[in-house]
Amino acid sequence: MSQSPGRGDVRDELDRARTEFRALIVNSTPAELERRSNGTRWTNRELLFHMMFGYLITRNLRYLFAVMSRTPERVQRGFAAALDAATRPFNAVNYWGSRFGSRVLSLDRIARWSDRVIGSLQRSLDAETDTSLRRDMVFPTRWDPYFKPRMTRQDLYQYPTQHFDHHRRQLTIGNAGHSS
Repeated sequence: MSQSPGRGDVRDELDRARTEFRALIVNSTPAELERRSNGTRWTNRELLFHMMFGYLITRNLRYLFAVMSRTPERVQRGFAAALDAATRPFNAVNYWGSRFGSRVLSLDRIARWSDRVIGSLQRSLDAETDTSLRRDMVFPTRWDPYFKPRMTRQDLYQYPTQHFDHHRRQLTIGNAGHSS
């Protein structure tokens, strides 16, 4: 199995995010974690959970992608439209789930869960073929600004780190909001 262009870069980005995520949790004070983030209704702790949740969603989207990318275009469009129509309830679950999850799970558990999920994504990425990484499907565009109308499987692997980097800039922990 040959490496497709960008596969190593995606793997490196996943490694970088895993390292940064753990450092943010380990190096943050309790006061910093309870401080409001910049541009969201979440505290830094809640936003950190949400950032990890992006990787979890992606891990699960791989299965949906495997099925839906093989359906006819009209089925994909209809499915994406149905998901877009459910944006409001999705956003409510996303918001409240991150608030609740950040309180129920310890920071150590959140960090360990993140490590496992990112590791799972890396193992899955390593097992992909060049052909499978080029497979694409129609995506709902209202759920996240990084979802494109049509995404490849490789785009799906890149998505959670784009999501992570976006929210990392919103953290008000130390200098977290000032890095790339």
